[in-house]
Amino acid sequence: MTLDLHGIISTVVTPFDGDDQVDLDLLGPEIQYLLDSGVTAICACGSTGEGHALSAEESAAICARVVKEVDGRVPVIGGVIQNSTAEAIRYGQALKEAGVDALQVTPVHYVFAPDADQTVDYFRRIGSVVGLPIVVYNVVPWALVPVDVIERLGDVPEVIAVKQSGGDMHLLADLLHRVRDRFTILAALDDLHYPAFAMGAHGALAAIPTVTPRLSVELWEAVRRGDHGEALRLHNVILGVWRAIDGPNLPARLKAALKLQGRDGGLPRHPFTPATDEERAVIADALGKAGLLTAP
Repeated sequence: MTLDLHGIISTVVTPFDGDDQVDLDLLGPEIQYLLDSGVTAICACGSTGEGHALSAEESAAICARVVKEVDGRVPVIGGVIQNSTAEAIRYGQALKEAGVDALQVTPVHYVFAPDADQTVDYFRRIGSVVGLPIVVYNVVPWALVPVDVIERLGDVPEVIAVKQSGGDMHLLADLLHRVRDRFTILAALDDLHYPAFAMGAHGALAAIPTVTPRLSVELWEAVRRGDHGEALRLHNVILGVWRAIDGPNLPARLKAALKLQGRDGGLPRHPFTPATDEERAVIADALGKAGLLTAP
């Protein structure tokens, strides 16, 4: 099973209104902004999209709107963050019906992590039932799938990519060394995209391009043409923005960064609250230094 995933793949926020309901109408301008910035695919309902807080029905409605807005221009990936095979399949089938091109699936991670055999069987069953390409979202620090288990996932035809997050650059290095020819390896270490690209990552699927899509695309292109001086400059610009956004209540901080650029990502889902004035001031300062501040 193949799907061309490369370059800068942006996540998209899920906008919530004052009644804590999904505001689908706010997705249109955001999708257009990301597409105009040159991203190569869009992922909805992941961590940035607060997928852990979404029902299957909400996830499907969001993905259906994203698919409609994208209109075939780039692939659409739908996130599945569940803790049982049955629920992961239920979400996956709903997102398939919504028209996504692939699933981003988080390994089981609530308190108890499955062993190697159970992890392989988890992805095998999801793949065989849903029948869509799968990106393994290796994000949970206490439940990271090790490289030897990912090698075994080579026998699951639906698993085509690994999104390496979880703050582990060493695991990313091992993946690129051992399985780069078998899987698409996508970096999700938001402060380390430049070295990840230099090491041979096929691209990035992460939160920071949601805020800095044009800069992230320029970084990818600079590394591709061998202009490492420009790549390092862009890395440092993006790093300043990420340091201002990274932290607790990340979805709210991301949405504050969008608002400061004149974009509207809505509110975070309760119990999380919007970014504080202090957080907004720090983010505004970083966006200003990066040349991205447009809202007063």
